[in-house]
Amino acid sequence: MSELIVQGMRYPCRGILFDKDGTLLDFIQLWGPWARSILDMMEQHLAVAGAGFTMEKGDVLGTVHDQEGRVIGYDPSGPLAMGTVDESTGVLAWQLYTAGIPWNEAVQLVREFNKTAMADVRRQRAAKVFPGLRTLLEQSRRAGMKLAVVTSDSTEAAQEHLEWMGLTPYFDVIIGHDRVTYGKPDPEMAEKACELLGLSPLDVVVIGDSNGDMQMGKRAGVRLAIGFAPEPERSRHLLDADKVVRGYEELEVRRA
Repeated sequence: MSELIVQGMRYPCRGILFDKDGTLLDFIQLWGPWARSILDMMEQHLAVAGAGFTMEKGDVLGTVHDQEGRVIGYDPSGPLAMGTVDESTGVLAWQLYTAGIPWNEAVQLVREFNKTAMADVRRQRAAKVFPGLRTLLEQSRRAGMKLAVVTSDSTEAAQEHLEWMGLTPYFDVIIGHDRVTYGKPDPEMAEKACELLGLSPLDVVVIGDSNGDMQMGKRAGVRLAIGFAPEPERSRHLLDADKVVRGYEELEVRRA
């Protein structure tokens, strides 16, 4: 049995389930350019139709923009942070539908916009690992801890992003929304990860930046649900977290 030390407190465990976006990698670095690109394409198409968003642009997906239109922040409880690809597609397609575009055409347009925006993301490869993460992953490997990624992104995209950052070898299991029936906060994703790792939820810790991650872990019966909030003023949404940390320097893995 290994142990995870959280802010000086010791918790025996055998595995850790990590969220991806906002937990393993900086959310805005990767998804900010994507959100700006797809929202701009949406705005232009709506203008041609003689319409606009039904709300403030930043409220569509839960984004914060600077004066030049760059995405500089996000709502951790919003669609961009917590939604699956299909859910985000639905949110965006609704904006087109309200402008008079038939639903099937609206969905297809959003998918085309997404392909264009994702092509830009792949060219830039702007995934940035949080400080201290690699140290924690190395400690986990030496201690024999089993690790998994549980993400609302697709499994294929998650694998791609981990490869960009050189993190793939650390993880035994990667589970995206396409490998389960129900996404977060349903416990299915955590339960499946535990099953594939050969562990009981009682021997596992969840680390994530959204309250959906915390609820998923709690409903699955994990040992501990840790909220990751590098900006302490942006941690109030983590209502169901057992612990909240600002960075990976507050965590350490040792062999017990």
